[in-house]
Amino acid sequence: MILLHPLIIRGILIKRYKRFLADVKLQNGHIVTAHCPNSGSLLSCNIPGNTVILSKSENPKRKLKYTWEQIKVGSVWVGINTQYPNKLVIEGISNGTIKELKSYRHLRKEVKIGVNSRIDIVLEGSDRPCYIEVKNVTFVENNIAMFPDAITKRGQKHLEELLNLTRQGKRSVIFFVIQRSDGFSFKPADQIDPEFSKILRYVVSEGVEVLAYQAAVSPQEIHLSQRIPVILK
Repeated sequence: MILLHPLIIRGILIKRYKRFLADVKLQNGHIVTAHCPNSGSLLSCNIPGNTVILSKSENPKRKLKYTWEQIKVGSVWVGINTQYPNKLVIEGISNGTIKELKSYRHLRKEVKIGVNSRIDIVLEGSDRPCYIEVKNVTFVENNIAMFPDAITKRGQKHLEELLNLTRQGKRSVIFFVIQRSDGFSFKPADQIDPEFSKILRYVVSEGVEVLAYQAAVSPQEIHLSQRIPVILK
C-alpha cells in the first residue's frame, strides 16, 4: 500500500488550470496554488466546490509547496496523482495481489526499448520476459471506468510498442489502475479517443494482454483491491 504524506491538508477546489495548477481554498480560508500531478482532463472528477486532499512539502527549494492528491466525488475518494499507479503495480506484483503476473524472479523499472522509448516495468526470470505499460484511470461514468479522458497520441504509441514486443515473442501487458472504488468494469473511452480504442482492440486481438485493477483510495492510503472485467466489445 501507499501511505500518503503525513502532512495532509483538506480544502475546497476552486479551479484547475494550465493542466498542472489548481487553486484550493484551505479550511483556514487561505487560498493556495497546488501542483496538479496529472496531465489528463480529469473528466468526471475536476469539480470545483468538491473537497480535495493536498500534501505539503517541507522542501524549501520547491516553488509550489502543495500537491493535489485526491478529490472526493460523491462518496468516493479519487486519486489523481499519476506517480502512484506504477508503485501500486510493482507492489501488487511483489506481494502476489496481481496473480496474473506471478512466477517472475526479477523486476526492472523504466526500461529502455527501441530508440526513444521506455516501458514502465519488465519482468524476467520465466519462459518469456513480460513488458508492462501502466495507465492511470480517474474517469468513471455509470460505474464504468474508462481511459483515456483526453486524446492521447502517447498512449496510442505505447500500444503499438507493446504490439511490436508481442510480435517478437515477448509477453506484453497494458495495465489500467483505476484510482477510485466506484468503477466496477473497464472499457476504452470510444467517445473521447476513438483511435486509441481502435488500436487497443486491435493489439489485444493480436496477443497483447489487458488487465484492469481497482484501487481502494482513502486520505490515509491507497492499495490495489481487485481485478475488474474489461469490456472490449
